[in-house]
Formats: sequence, C-alpha cells, structure tokens
Amino acid sequence: MPAPKKTVRRSLLVTSAALSSLALTAPAALAAPSPSTSPSPSASASPSATPPANMSSVGGTRLGQPGTQVDLGSGAPVIPKDITARSWIVADAESGEVLAAHNAHWRLPPASTMKMLFADTVLPKFPRSEKHKVVPADLAGMGAGSSMVGIKEGETYTVHDLWLGVFLRSGNDAVHVLSAMNGGVDDTVKEMNEHAEELQALDTNVVTPDGYDAPRQVSSAYDLTLFARSGLQKKDFREYCSTVRAKFPGETTKGKKGKSVRESFEIQNTNRLLSGDSDVPVYQGIAGVKNGNTTNAGATFTGVAERNGRVLLVTVMNPSKDEHNEVYKETAKLFDWGFQAAGKARAVGELVPPKSAAQASAQPGANASADQAGGEDSSAAPRTKAAAEESSGGMGVAFAITGGLLVLLAAAAFLVNRRWPLPDLVRRRPRP
Repeated sequence: MPAPKKTVRRSLLVTSAALSSLALTAPAALAAPSPSTSPSPSASASPSATPPANMSSVGGTRLGQPGTQVDLGSGAPVIPKDITARSWIVADAESGEVLAAHNAHWRLPPASTMKMLFADTVLPKFPRSEKHKVVPADLAGMGAGSSMVGIKEGETYTVHDLWLGVFLRSGNDAVHVLSAMNGGVDDTVKEMNEHAEELQALDTNVVTPDGYDAPRQVSSAYDLTLFARSGLQKKDFREYCSTVRAKFPGETTKGKKGKSVRESFEIQNTNRLLSGDSDVPVYQGIAGVKNGNTTNAGATFTGVAERNGRVLLVTVMNPSKDEHNEVYKETAKLFDWGFQAAGKARAVGELVPPKSAAQASAQPGANASADQAGGEDSSAAPRTKAAAEESSGGMGVAFAITGGLLVLLAAAAFLVNRRWPLPDLVRRRPRP
C-alpha cells in the first residue's frame, strides 16, 4: 500500500494531468469519426484484419495511429513479441497515462466486455436488496446461444443476485431482466450510448446491452478501458467484478412436507485470471474486470491489477493465436510488461476524464475541491472480512475507497480517487 506522501503526490499528478488533457481532448473529440447510422450488407460480418488509417485521436494523436505505440525509456523492457491481439492497451489506472497501445481506437465488436458499460450505466439505479419477479417478457429477445446464469420465469431475484449473474457468469438473461427493470432494452441502450458519450468513449455504438453480436455494434480497446476505469469508481462494481464465486438462487420446489424450498447453486467467475484454469494461473494482484467471447468479436478482455502500489488496466481484443485461454495469456504478458515498464516507459497518450469531470476541472476552485476529495479518499480502508465474505466466500471486494462523495465534488473527485489499494486478501490469494 502506498505511503501517504505518495498518495498526495499521485493526486497532484492526476490533477495536473486532467488540466493538460483538456488541450488534447477538445479537438480530438471532434476528430473522432461517427459510427455508421445505416446498415450495410457486411455490417455483421467479421471485421477486416487491417486497422483503418483514420482512427480517433481521443487521448492523444499517437493513439489514433495504426500499429504499436510505445516510447521506451532507459531500462524499459521491450513489448512481448508474441502478442497477437488486433487491438490492446496498457494504462495506469491512477494517472491515466497510456504506457503502450496497439490500434487502440480500432472499432471492433466488443462481446460481453460491453457489459462493463451496461453496469456502469444501470448499477446505480437500483438498491441491491430490491426484488423482482421474472415474467416471460423480461427474457424476450435474447440472441441464440447467449451465455446465461440460469434465471427462471416466475422466480424472484434480488438486484444483488442479478448483478452476480452479470459479472460472474456473463448472463445475458440477467442483463435482460435488469434492462426490463430499467424501462426496457431500447431505453437501456439509449442510456448506454449517452453514457459512453459522457465518458468520451466515441468509438462505441451500443445496439444490444449484453454485447451480443449485432450490426454496427462496436467499441475499442481504448473505450473499454474507459468503461472499466469509470465503473471502478463504484463500490458495488468493484465488489462484483472481483467476486470469484457465489451462490445463485435456483428453482423453487416442494419439500418433503409440501413446503416450498428454494434451492441454490454455485457460480464461478469466468474471468480466468481471477478464478484460474488448467493452463492459466490466478494472476497476482488481479481484481476484475470483464471478459467476452462471440463469433464476430473473438475473445475480448479488460483486466485490472495492482502490484507494489501501482494499478494497471489492460484491454485485449481478439487474439489471432487460436489457443485455449489465449486472451488471458496475452493479458498477463502485457500486465507483466506494464509493471516492469512503469516509471521507465514514457506515456504515449492518456485516458481522458468524462466530459463533466473535464468541465469541473476547468472551473475556478475545481482543483481545491479535487484536493479536498483526495484528502477524504486517503483515509479509506479495506472492507471488513465479514463484509467481504458476504458474496464471495472471503475473496470479497478488490478495491477500497470511500464512497458517498458529495454530488458537487463528484466530477472533480473522479480524477483523484486513484488510491485503490488491494487488500492482502486479494493480492495474496492462492490459486483455487
């Protein structure tokens, strides 16, 4: 865990970076091409293997250039040569500096990594204890072969149950039920697109809230990283994305004496860097975020990890190497590179703040408010063991920062709430 002096220094650096970002993002936003608004015969086909020459420059001009962008300083290791993903990015979650990227703004199908934007948009709307009885209309319109957690019509679930289904099992059924609660799929998609624009994620066009393949549904490694960074500001988001396993409600049956009995079953997170697999160990310091895999998108993944007080975000989209768990293997290699290169590689761009945060930073007195918020955050402590055990068998929430910031400080606080220490419980988690 960083020392208090280091935390103050980071807050100052991030605030300074926020001011400098205004010069980069204002013209860059205008330069970002808009998604096509009319369908084309090839809209649902697999994307070209060649990135376009004209990509968005949000976050810096180098991020809009095709190919690998990196500026190795003295002692910085070279990028691993066996990274085959069409697009990827390595960024510092605290400062927002992009350490390296490859076709960062290439618009590609996102698969279930789009659920990060869904969660960041919808999660704050419903208390976790709210209950909902599922009706047939809630589950209508799901794509064939959708990943599902196993929600049953006529059964009642809490919002907490539904979010566990979204994050752990990538359940499209859970997404559709939450969308129904939110006014329907169409309204939810509209809100997601509006939120993406607020985050300056201008490569993104949402068509389905669950990320299922659809014509014109695109995002980018850069945008997915913005979604993760925004979502991680929320306590519940951090908890759900770092939960390894949990109990999920099953069907209601009649017991021996005719009493109704609600069974449950265990679900495990499909993020293999978090839960482990035969060929992928649990990554040291991993704490989420979200994976995806569809026919058009291939495998996609955004992860966050902490090591020695530094928090990195890595997004990998569609590795061409056809091996089991390849997206996680390439992500782990990029994490390793990022932790080794931190402080040595010079930034090639940045993760821009949301529009509201950028505007707040430009207002008189905004820096003072941000420093205040940073001071409040510096006293944050990890959740108690009892709370952490609530939904993940002791694995619990990965990050700990003070919640409930005042609305007037929220925008500025976004830029300085970067002290996200992982408790030893997560950092030293043994492989399951």
